[in-house]
Amino acid sequence: MGSYLVPRLVESGHEVLQVSRQQRSPYQPHGAWKQVRQVSIDRTPAEEAGTFGDQIAALQPDAVIDMICFTLASARHLVAALRGQIRHFLHCGTIWVHGPSSLVPTTESQPRHPFGDYGIQKAAIEAYLLEEAQRGHFPATNLHPGHIVGPGWVPLNPAGHFNPQVFVDLANGEEVALPNLGMETLHHVHADDVAHAFTQALAHWSSAIGESYHVVSPAAVTLRGYAEAVAGWFGRPARLRYLPWDVWRQSVRPEEAQATWDHIAHSPHCSIDKARRQIAYSPRYSSLQAVRESLDWWLAAQQR
Repeated sequence: MGSYLVPRLVESGHEVLQVSRQQRSPYQPHGAWKQVRQVSIDRTPAEEAGTFGDQIAALQPDAVIDMICFTLASARHLVAALRGQIRHFLHCGTIWVHGPSSLVPTTESQPRHPFGDYGIQKAAIEAYLLEEAQRGHFPATNLHPGHIVGPGWVPLNPAGHFNPQVFVDLANGEEVALPNLGMETLHHVHADDVAHAFTQALAHWSSAIGESYHVVSPAAVTLRGYAEAVAGWFGRPARLRYLPWDVWRQSVRPEEAQATWDHIAHSPHCSIDKARRQIAYSPRYSSLQAVRESLDWWLAAQQR
């Protein structure tokens, strides 16, 4: 995400310090990186030593964007060190704080019923940060991306997992099996639209503090509609077969079945009306446009 977010922050006039382990280059080259101060900190051992929050505070930031916080303990540690020291704290959450979709499109105000450790921890972090902000103790905002795609990512495929062979089969006119009736939903978002949301939240900080926002494309896609669109990009009709879940999951590797179950059990379909209203979030990509750019990148990489 930093590959898209950092250049946007620089272009918006911010002085940017990027904190990471410094173990890989950005997915996307950009001249803005020459203006970024790189700070090398390995978060996990620093947190274990109890020093990570103090190291961040010592940088004297006005705002902190936390992209890799996955536990409530990690959030509490950082907040304790930064309380009273910063103007704005932005946490990267996930639409999986919601658990299974109920009323759709899902709004940020709907009750949270997360499942799985990732969603449960992210929901706990969100609740903690909102309570801190609403009591005036800490200026936090939560932004919840959907399934991130774009150059640098192999996109989540129409079967709800990450094996790119599904795309190859659709491109070649081969039959692809989908679980159930293929009517469960996925909600993608282009990485640059996520970066846009963070810069917009910073710019509209007075509205954003104490709030949560969905960061997704304007509309979710069904598995079936997604598969039909991908096949169409290659001039093929989609040859789809629908299997009951217990039969379908036997046709793929266990890790693929688990990924699909996680996605279809959530079947996210989230509203961005609140983000549009309060922070002027305006995504450039539809779900399918974002996936296609990501898929084009992957295909080009296979030919190198």
